[in-house]
Amino acid sequence: MKAKERDQLLDTLQARFEQHMHRHPDVSWAEVSSRLEGARAALRALQQMEASGGDPDVVGKADDAGRLAFVDCSPESPAGRRSTCYDEPARLARKENRPAASALGMAAELGIELLSEEQYRALQATGEFDVKTSSWIATPEDVRALGGALFGDRRYGRVFTYHNGVQSYYAARGFRGLLRV
Repeated sequence: MKAKERDQLLDTLQARFEQHMHRHPDVSWAEVSSRLEGARAALRALQQMEASGGDPDVVGKADDAGRLAFVDCSPESPAGRRSTCYDEPARLARKENRPAASALGMAAELGIELLSEEQYRALQATGEFDVKTSSWIATPEDVRALGGALFGDRRYGRVFTYHNGVQSYYAARGFRGLLRV
């Protein structure tokens, strides 16, 4: 990433960070900036999250190690990551109308992970997301082994978790990612 691109990305992230302080009350921009300094892979992932419509922002600490959690905070599921089935085996198993990508495959390319159900609900506690779209979320292996996958959305003022076949995909369903920095 060129210095000018990096600076533009950092300016965008800082403006979003300062506009939404309720998402990260115990985190300062100085802490974010120092964690991102020299973190090429993280900056590249954040740039790709931004480019695909994710509006990444810090939503607090990611783990006990103190890493920061950057999550897609776009009002709707990121536009550049919709129309995906859950994973590559499901995508490749489709005989007709195979989508161009899978949520897990695309997340791996971006260097991020899908939100868990708990993380998705925690994000929803900071605002209203996916009121017109839905987002795939990390699915437990026992559900995936039976051919299912989970997704979430917000309807009627409530956050819902649903299931669908892993091969399904919809124009209004994408995925939100998590990056630990």
